[in-house]
Amino acid sequence: MSDWAPLDDGTRDEVVLVTGISGSGKSVALHALEDAGYFCVDNLPPELLRDFVYLERERFTKRVAVAVDVRTAGSLPHLLPVIDELSDEGLRIHPLFLDASTDALVRRFSETRRPHPLSAATSGQEGARALVDAIELERELLSELRERSTVIDTSQLRPAQLRHWIRSLVGVRESRLTLVFQSFAFKQGVPLDADYVFDVRVLPNPYYIRELRPLSGRDAGVAAYLEAQPEVVRMATQIETFLQHWLPSFEEDQRHYLTVAIGCTGGQHRSVYLVERLARSFVGRHATLIRHRELDARD
Repeated sequence: MSDWAPLDDGTRDEVVLVTGISGSGKSVALHALEDAGYFCVDNLPPELLRDFVYLERERFTKRVAVAVDVRTAGSLPHLLPVIDELSDEGLRIHPLFLDASTDALVRRFSETRRPHPLSAATSGQEGARALVDAIELERELLSELRERSTVIDTSQLRPAQLRHWIRSLVGVRESRLTLVFQSFAFKQGVPLDADYVFDVRVLPNPYYIRELRPLSGRDAGVAAYLEAQPEVVRMATQIETFLQHWLPSFEEDQRHYLTVAIGCTGGQHRSVYLVERLARSFVGRHATLIRHRELDARD
C-alpha cells in the first residue's frame, strides 16, 4: 500500500482516535466530531483499524474518527504498532485520550447508574469488582496509550464545553506542534492533561480591587492593573523564555500538542491574563489554542 498523498487543499487525510477512561465523555467527543464532518465509528476492534482506514480512503472519506476503549482491552496491544505504521506511511493521526478524576467518574457512574465495563466478575474472580477498583484497573490497562495521546481532563467540563474543546483541537491546521494555554483555579484541582503547570498565586490579585473583582483577565482594566506590576511582567517573561528554550526539544520528540496550565486561586484574573498574554506571544510561531476552564464553564 502506498503512502498517504496530500489532498487537493494541501492537507493529508486524518484519523482522530478517541480513547480514554469510561465515563470521561468519549460519546460526547465522538458526537462533536460527527457534527464537525467526521465519519465516526464507535468501539472498533484495533485489529481492524488499518483495513477500515484504507477502506474509507477508497471511498474518498477525508476525515475519520474512531473510538476505542477498554471493552477491547485484549486487543489494545495491537493498537500502538498500527498507529506507528500508519503515521510512518504519512497518515495524519491524532490520538485523543479523555480522562477525569476518580471522584468525578464515581459521581457520573452513580448518577447514570450504569455499570463500569470492568466491574463484572471474570473467570478466576469471586464476585463483581468494586467501581473504584475497576477504574484503577482501567487506568493501568490504558496507561501506555495515554502516554502517546493528547490528554483532555473532563473532570470539570460540561458537555458543551468538551464539545467546544474537541472542535478547537481538530480545527488546528497541520503543524509540528500546537501549544494549548489553559487557565484554571487551584481550588478546583489541577488539570490532569497539563504538561506544565505554573502557579501564579504569588502575584498581586485584582480580586481585592473592588472595581476589578467582577471582571476577568480578558478585560482591559484587569490587564492594565497586572501589566503595571513588575512581578507579573517578570513571571510572564520567565515562562515565555522557558517555553521558547524547550519547545524545539518537544518538536524533535514528535509531540503534536503541549498543554501549559496557568493556575491562580479562582481562575478568573491572573491566570486568565497570563494565558492570553502568552498565547499572543507565540502566535505566528506555533499554532496556539486558549482554554479558560473556569470562565468557559460559565458561558
